[in-house]
Amino acid sequence: METLIISIPDKKTALVKQILKELGVTIKSEIKGQMKASDYAKSINISKDDAKKMLKDISESRNEWERDI
Repeated sequence: METLIISIPDKKTALVKQILKELGVTIKSEIKGQMKASDYAKSINISKDDAKKMLKDISESRNEWERDI
């Protein structure tokens, strides 16, 4: 079995999930570690721009790590 992570626009979520379920796809809920920059900023009390930069750095670091394994 393969795992695929996709981002679905909010307005299309229900439709896409319905189609995928009809095709037999198992849908897991959103990964807890992924937050919007604004939610992250609120949780640690920093500016939204700083939160965006931190999340971008984390994403880049993970991509590099995945590339290396």
